[in-house]
Amino acid sequence: MVKYIDTHCHIQFEQYKEDGAELIERMRTEGVVGIIVGVDHESSQKAVVLVEKNEHLFASVGLHPNRVGQELFNINSYRELTKHSKVVAIGECGLDYYRLPTNETAYSAEATKAMQKEVLQKHIVLAVEIDKPLIIHARPSKGTQDAYHDLIEILKEAKAAHDGNLRGDIHFFVGGLAEAQALVKLDFTISFTAVITFARDYDAVIRAIPLTSILSETDAPYVAPVSRRGERNDPLAVIDVVAKIAEIKDESLETVRVTLLANAERLFTLKH
Repeated sequence: MVKYIDTHCHIQFEQYKEDGAELIERMRTEGVVGIIVGVDHESSQKAVVLVEKNEHLFASVGLHPNRVGQELFNINSYRELTKHSKVVAIGECGLDYYRLPTNETAYSAEATKAMQKEVLQKHIVLAVEIDKPLIIHARPSKGTQDAYHDLIEILKEAKAAHDGNLRGDIHFFVGGLAEAQALVKLDFTISFTAVITFARDYDAVIRAIPLTSILSETDAPYVAPVSRRGERNDPLAVIDVVAKIAEIKDESLETVRVTLLANAERLFTLKH
């Protein structure tokens, strides 16, 4: 029985080389479905290979904004990967202004932003073409919400250009309430990681936005919950995330668990 969906994990990464099979089996026995997210073509391919072997795993394929200077986004290659029946989304893609290069590197900060926007637009084109949701990574520069503001404008224009046929999830949300509300208005869900188990920065956002607009994720192997701080994370931590969302929203755990499960199944059209 499926109880939880980790809508964003990277268990195809090297961190799981030794015990990945055992972890995947634990996910199955504990009712945790995982969406394995690619960050470049190689990791996207690995995600597709992994989901072929495991009924409770699904894949998303895309190029992370921090890698746009390392890989030329070939839309045809990614389109080929989407032909697999268990590829349920496009991404992770988006805008990351947190670690922009200095002018001493091959690309300036502004040139890198322009590249990220161009590659994001190509992901949008592919998502609309194959009618799949986007998984979007957005991280603003320190002390600002700049990446979210640019993202919101891009999504507004894209929805208008494609007759509203655009949807997806904003992964690992770190923005404010105004940004969350604007994204929800654009038919995007907002997902939260185990950061919420030890930081109170996002409680107000979680309380304010509808439960039907929230997803749970781990971003494993990163950001383990408070019970395992400093250790490698894994998709089983999604159980902690759901419990914390229920606590913050002052709702019953079962209500939140069932609603978040339904949210993910609806957005990603999951068949399991």
